[in-house]
Amino acid sequence: MDRFATIVATGSYLPDIQVHNDELRQRFAHLPEFVDKMEESSSIRCRWYAPDDWATSDLALPAARQALERAGVRPEQVDLIILGTDSPDYITPATSVVLQHKLGAVNAGTFDISCACASFPTAVASAAGWIATSRSVRTVLVVGVYMMHKLADPADPAIFFYGDGAGAVVLVADERPGFIGAAAQAGGAYHKHWGIYSGGTFEPATVASVQAGRTQVRLVERYPPEINHEGWPRLVHKLAASCGFQIPEIDFILFTQVRKASIELVMADLGLPMAKTHTIMEACGYTGSACLPMALDDALGKKKIRSGDLLVLVGSGVGYNQAAVALKMP
Repeated sequence: MDRFATIVATGSYLPDIQVHNDELRQRFAHLPEFVDKMEESSSIRCRWYAPDDWATSDLALPAARQALERAGVRPEQVDLIILGTDSPDYITPATSVVLQHKLGAVNAGTFDISCACASFPTAVASAAGWIATSRSVRTVLVVGVYMMHKLADPADPAIFFYGDGAGAVVLVADERPGFIGAAAQAGGAYHKHWGIYSGGTFEPATVASVQAGRTQVRLVERYPPEINHEGWPRLVHKLAASCGFQIPEIDFILFTQVRKASIELVMADLGLPMAKTHTIMEACGYTGSACLPMALDDALGKKKIRSGDLLVLVGSGVGYNQAAVALKMP
C-alpha cells in the first residue's frame, strides 16, 4: 500500500522585538532615501528580532510546539525532525538535534538542511521520501527557522531585509496524497555573491577574518533579478510537468517572501491571479528559511487555503538554490 506525506498541522512564531523602518532610517541617515527605496521595492515595513541571548533552536521551539499541539501529537511520538536553516546554532552539531533535546522528542531522529531559503520545500520533499519508503517513520516535524540578523553587521545596509522567525509543519503517513512531487534547480556560479565566507573549511575563522567582518553575512554582489523572475516560473513549469498538472489547476502558491513586486511579476507570468498567493514580508521582514511555513500558517489562519486545494511552495535562496513542492491539502 502506498504511503503519502500529508500536512496535518502548521505552526509559526514571530519574536517580540519590533524593528520598524523608521528606526533603520535613523541608523542609515547617511544613505539618503535608502530605506525608502528598499521599502518601495520589497514592501517590507518592519521586522522582528529575538532576544540577544537566544539561539536559532530557541526560536524554532515555539513554532514546533504549536504545530505539534495543533496536530494532537506529543513530542515523543515524532519519528523524525528535519530543520531547515542557514543561521544554525553551530557549524556542528546540527541545530535539529538541539531542538530535539529542547522539545523532548526523545524518539526522533534528526537532520538539518541548509540550502538557504530553499530549505523548507527541500525538507518537505525529504520528509515525504522518508514517509513513503520507511515504515518506521510515520510522523515528521519539519521546521524552517531564520535568525540571520544575529550573524550580520548592524551597520550593513542589507540588514534591512533580515527578520527573525520560525514556521513548522507536521506531516503524517496517509493512503492519499498529500505530497505529489518536487522539483529543484541551482546556479552554483553565484555562490560567492552572498554568504558567510569565513568560519568554514574555505577560511577557518581567525582574528584577522573576524576583525575584517568575514565571519558575518555579506552581500558581495547583487543577484540579477531574473534569477527569481525567470527562475521561479521555470521551476513551477518543471514541477507541473513532472507531477502531471496544468498551471491553471494550482489553487494556491507561495513564494520566498523577499520582494512583493517579484511575486506580482511571477504571478502575472504564470497567468495566476494574486488572489491565489499570499505575502507576509510587509509585517515580518524577510524571514529566509522560515518564510514559507510562516506564510503557509498565516494563509491557513486567514482561510485562504481550503481542503482539497492543490498547493505549491517555491523557495529560493543564496547559492543559488531553488526548490518547489506540490501537495494536495487534506
